[in-house]
Amino acid sequence: MARQSVSKHLAILEAANLVTSVRRGREKLHYLNAVPINEIAERWITRYDQPRVRALSDLKRALEETPMEQPQFVYTTYIKTTPERLWRALTDPAFTSRWWQITFDTDWNVGSRMVWDNDGVIIDDPEQVVLESDPYRRLVYRWHTYVPELQGRMGLDDDLFAALSREQRSRVAFEIEPVKDMVKLTVLHDDFASDSVAVTRVRNGWPIFLSSLKTLLESGEPLESLRPPRTMD
Repeated sequence: MARQSVSKHLAILEAANLVTSVRRGREKLHYLNAVPINEIAERWITRYDQPRVRALSDLKRALEETPMEQPQFVYTTYIKTTPERLWRALTDPAFTSRWWQITFDTDWNVGSRMVWDNDGVIIDDPEQVVLESDPYRRLVYRWHTYVPELQGRMGLDDDLFAALSREQRSRVAFEIEPVKDMVKLTVLHDDFASDSVAVTRVRNGWPIFLSSLKTLLESGEPLESLRPPRTMD
């Protein structure tokens, strides 16, 4: 009975988009979804209070993550589009250049190499490969390496750039699921080291760019006002 009660409550939270579930083999893992909270904060919290709220959120995350826990980023959003169009927005340079200012040179087959064009900075490394490619359903690939040209572009000091360059390459997965006249997009960015520096930058950057992706698909234009200096790399 207790297990059924927990499952029922999780189903309610998931339906309200407050909890995101991700399957790993036979396991079904649940994560708090930051999207509704971020939307409330953007609408109701004044710009003077937002830094305090972010500081409390960062403190909570730091206290909850033990050294043995692998840091990660999970984000779920609903977009009024089709799986085919969302897939194109994630892979076609004509789309990615607009909401992310990044393009990829790859055929999107499993094992294929990916050359990143980060707004003119070419990033080519054998570790950058497609890990899974199931059109209109699931896409997984390795994150890019850190080349010296990115240091100046992103305003990174020498110590931070050196730390980022030493880290193992992380992994990002996009899961696409049709829901009535919308598409549910879940982004799971993981495979960071327990002491990762890059994960903080990823957590700060993804919500901005995914909001731009959603707006592009629903309105035809990305969020110009949410294009800050690069905070995700």
